[in-house]
Amino acid sequence: QAQLVESGGGLVQAGGSLRLSCGASGSFFSINNMGWYRQSPGQQRELVARITSGGSTNYADSVKGRFTISRDNTKNTVDLQMNSLKPEDTAVYHCNVAYYQKITLGLGAAWGQGTQVTVSS
Repeated sequence: QAQLVESGGGLVQAGGSLRLSCGASGSFFSINNMGWYRQSPGQQRELVARITSGGSTNYADSVKGRFTISRDNTKNTVDLQMNSLKPEDTAVYHCNVAYYQKITLGLGAAWGQGTQVTVSS
């Protein structure tokens, strides 16, 4: 199984920037998609950005042009650079990884514990 550790959340003023990082470790064959989701109080968890093993990306409309997702396949890490932050970006951000299990090559999924991002107006 894969275990994820996130870092980089915090408090920032509107217009500022933060960078989130997530590293995957554990026993798995390889990693497929990596992504970031977020959840605000009373809201459903939503996809923020996703990146495939080949580097293709997709973003939520609300973050296009402001956020950039990237990954390092040699280190099994995924980062989310967040610029021009807005108060509505305030949420707990969760890293998500889809990975191929050893031996069976079945697809598994892992979630990080979440990191709080707070944007003040």
